[in-house]
Parts: sequence; C-alpha cells; structure tokens
Amino acid sequence: MAIDVTEATFDRDVVELSKQTPVVVDFWAEWCGPCKALSSALEGAEASRGGRVLLAKVDVDSNQALSQRFGVQGIPAVKAFRDGKVASEFVGAVPPAKVEAFFDALLPSKVDELLAAGDELSLREASEIEPGRADVAVALGQARLARGAEDEALAAVESHVGDFAAAGIAARVRLAKAGIGAEAFAALDRGEREAAIHGLLDELAAVGGNGDGPDDARDLLRRAIIGVISEGDPADPNAREYRRRLAAALG
Repeated sequence: MAIDVTEATFDRDVVELSKQTPVVVDFWAEWCGPCKALSSALEGAEASRGGRVLLAKVDVDSNQALSQRFGVQGIPAVKAFRDGKVASEFVGAVPPAKVEAFFDALLPSKVDELLAAGDELSLREASEIEPGRADVAVALGQARLARGAEDEALAAVESHVGDFAAAGIAARVRLAKAGIGAEAFAALDRGEREAAIHGLLDELAAVGGNGDGPDDARDLLRRAIIGVISEGDPADPNAREYRRRLAAALG
C-alpha cells in the first residue's frame, strides 16, 4: 500500500529508503481529478511488483515546501527515486501501460540480477546475455582468478581494454605468467589492498623497461596498479598518493 509522506518524513521514507528499494512518489491533491484517475494505476503497478518498487504519496497542499524543492509545477507529478536521487519522472495522467513501463524501468535487468548473485555460473550467463558489459566481465574475471583459472580470467576481460579494472586483470594474468608481482597479488587476494598496491609500486620501481609495446613489464604493472586503484573507493584519501607514486615511478 502507498504510504503518505510529509516534509518531516520525506528524507527518511523516500530519499534514504530509495537507496535500498526504488520509490515512486505521487505528488497529488484531493481536488485534482486526473490525480485520482492516475492513483489506481500507480497502486496497481506497486502491488504487482511485490515490494520491489514502493509507492509514496505527497499531498501538495499540505507539503508545499516539497513541491518547491522538487520543482512540481503541475499535478499529478510522479517522480521515481533511486539511490537517493530522482531517476525518472512524468507529469499528467498517463495511460496504465506507460505507468507499467515506468515501474519496469526501475527494476534491475536480468543481467543486473545475475551480477548481484555473484557466483561464476550466474556471471557467465550474464556475460553471454550482455557481452559488452565491462562490469560483468570484471566480476567474471575475478571469480575465475579466485579459483586459479588465469587463462579463463584473461578470456573474460581481454575484449574490454578500455575499462581500467578489466585491463588490470588482463595485466595481472600476463605479469603472473612472467613471474612478476606474485606476492603483491597474493596480498590482493587476501583482501590486503594497500599492501598489494605498495608491492606493485615497488615492483614497478625495480623493474626495467623491456620495450615500448603493450606487453612491456612496466606498462603491465602500470595497468595492474591503475586497475586495483580503480576498484577502490573514489573517496579513499590514499588514492592521490598512490597516483603520485605511480607517476614518479613511471617518470
């Protein structure tokens, strides 16, 4: 059932909740005939999705500050929140089919669900459905590395050279075949990310260049380091220092 939200509860019941489950917000008023016509379609769309999308209602007359905050100029106005932000919206009493499509667009795709499952079988299926998804390829490559299948990991990511994480995995496999970075990658597998980056930076400082081609050890180490950094938290205060050390070693 739709929940009524107010200025006092909006952030808790919509913004924060949408970080876990998409929330569709219906801005309406009692005097608005089109709002009532749309209401049943919205409620039906929510009910048929079994809690995977939630519906909230805001009475614009009682919550004018919310209308101003989200730029509501006409009603019914419907805004979908996902990850704490407005993801999509429409204005007016649209047909039920468009309401259904609006709700469907908020749900994770089959590939997203397989990616969330995280096991290798699911990831392989996801890669077959959408071979162009770099995030799927990276997850599959990591799963294969976890069981020591380096050639299979390389096969999963080698067509995604433009993605830092994928390029990092490919570089890791090639470095392993050359006997470089074993201790650093072992630390990475243990979850010791900082130790792994420091180890790879030390390897980079010690190794000499073997040429200018893409398989040069220095270039492989560079790609491996960037790949590990890219998979971390962008807000990590150490990331800037890692990049500074990387630039100095490549200097």
